[in-house]
Amino acid sequence: MKYYLGVDIGTFESKGVLSDGAGNIIASAAKPHKMLVPQAGWAEHRADADWWDDFTFITKKLIADSNVAPSDIKAVATSGIGPCMLPVSAKGEPLMNAVLYGVDTRAAREIDELNAGIGAERILDYCGNALTSQSVGPKILWLKSNRPEIYAATHKILTCSSYLVFRLTGEYVIDHYTAANNTPLYSAADLKWSEELTTKIIPLDRLPECKWSTDIAGVITAKAAAETGLAAGTPVTVGTIDAAAEALSVGVLNPGDMMLMYGSTIFIIALTSARVRDARLWYAPWLFPGQHASMAGLATSGTLTHWFRENLARELDPADAIIKLSAEVAASPAGANGITMLPYFSGERTPIHDTNAKGMIFGLDLTHTRGDLFRAFLEGIAYGTNHVFETYDDVGESPKNIFAVGGGTKNRVWAQATSDVSGKTQIIRAKTMGASYGNAFLAAVAVGDAEVSDIAKWNPVATEFKADAGAAEIYRKQYKVFRELYERNKDLMKG
Repeated sequence: MKYYLGVDIGTFESKGVLSDGAGNIIASAAKPHKMLVPQAGWAEHRADADWWDDFTFITKKLIADSNVAPSDIKAVATSGIGPCMLPVSAKGEPLMNAVLYGVDTRAAREIDELNAGIGAERILDYCGNALTSQSVGPKILWLKSNRPEIYAATHKILTCSSYLVFRLTGEYVIDHYTAANNTPLYSAADLKWSEELTTKIIPLDRLPECKWSTDIAGVITAKAAAETGLAAGTPVTVGTIDAAAEALSVGVLNPGDMMLMYGSTIFIIALTSARVRDARLWYAPWLFPGQHASMAGLATSGTLTHWFRENLARELDPADAIIKLSAEVAASPAGANGITMLPYFSGERTPIHDTNAKGMIFGLDLTHTRGDLFRAFLEGIAYGTNHVFETYDDVGESPKNIFAVGGGTKNRVWAQATSDVSGKTQIIRAKTMGASYGNAFLAAVAVGDAEVSDIAKWNPVATEFKADAGAAEIYRKQYKVFRELYERNKDLMKG
């Protein structure tokens, strides 16, 4: 029997899946960790304690729980939060905590500096992406300017998946989808690192080698085998960012397909027939040659439910707090009795790309309850998601199929509000393990034991969320308030 192992490192939790050749989940495992916020606007992980230790815990648990012989695991694939920035030494040792994706906004000054020096339009044309808090290039420049001793000692700049692949195989690689987020160091047309726009950030030989996600990066070393419980010599794929693996796990295969990932942040991937050039969205070559992806993401989504629980529901047991809060929400009607919330608690990514944006709760009076507030939080995320949908409409890439995935799909109020606000149907696949399951599938594809189209057999459609026409008018009015709140207050948010 052949088996395939996938591990994903998320913002707050790592997950792993062991599947067989038919896509059946033989075992699964998870391990939580924290996102470090050492100061406002910063977001970090510890590469060893949060990434590698989680990885080794999960692989050992999957092997122990399944009783599968490590030699029967034919390939391993991994993904992780991204894009992020981790400088490592010549021995591959982390030199500092990893700087996370767009929720970390420390490089705002460097974004302005690069735009001024190169030109925002030129960057967008050449790289396919405008410079935003999601971009790795400005964060490397931040490192150079603010931590010169670490920059000088840096042998390679890695991301989450490339660090895990290095620990497993000793190879420094990165997939094209992830590399494209290293604006302005990646050429979207040539699919390679480039100094065309700047030489001031970092020498290109300090970046990992670009490959495709299903390429084999190398095999598990004897040292990695001892630490993970996996068999030495097992093939390891190049890997990718978690959202891409998650999109594949739910069958995003063709132009017009879109993934809506409900996680600590909302993340959206739409496959398009050609490269989309729009500063409000992100671009990357897809996981396979010749395909294109257009991405979007909110800065805080599921993270807000953590914040709400920790600050406004402290008396509830964290194990079932969301269930109890959801029961309170049931007593609040669509529209949260007039409360509108801006979810910009860590600035905002797409489509406004405003690191100064602030959260706001508007419309409170003495009749409101905690249930109203929690519903308003979920609806505020739905409004932000609809703003992204409208952006795709603007660029002529309205989705034909929206495949929803992630823990938020289990929150019916949140998922239903997203359909009600947008008027769009969301398709839910049978297996919602997400990126770790997509990685197991990628591992099977990488060694030739599955075709990409087989994901429909591995993970069939289970249900759908359809818009409720009765709530449409309420949300139409409230969405207008949502949009106006930001436009009227954005100047005040710059302080």
